[in-house]
Amino acid sequence: MSLVAQFRAHPIATTLELGSVLVCCLLFFGTFVALATVPPSQSTTPWLAIVGVGAAFVLFWTAIVPLYERTR
Repeated sequence: MSLVAQFRAHPIATTLELGSVLVCCLLFFGTFVALATVPPSQSTTPWLAIVGVGAAFVLFWTAIVPLYERTR
C-alpha cells in the first residue's frame, strides 16, 4: 500500500506516524548537533529543549494515545 493510499484510508493514524518519525529524526540529529556545538556544562538551553521534546513525545505515545483509543 502506498503512502498516499494509506493516508486516504487512515489520515489521522498516518499523520501521527509520519510526525513521530519526523520527531525521532529531529531528536536524533539535534542531539548530535548539540554534542558537536554546545557542551552540556556550557549551556543547558539546547539540552533542556531536547529533553523536553523527548519527554513530550514519550508522554504522547504512552499516555495520551492509549487514553484516546480507550475512550473512542
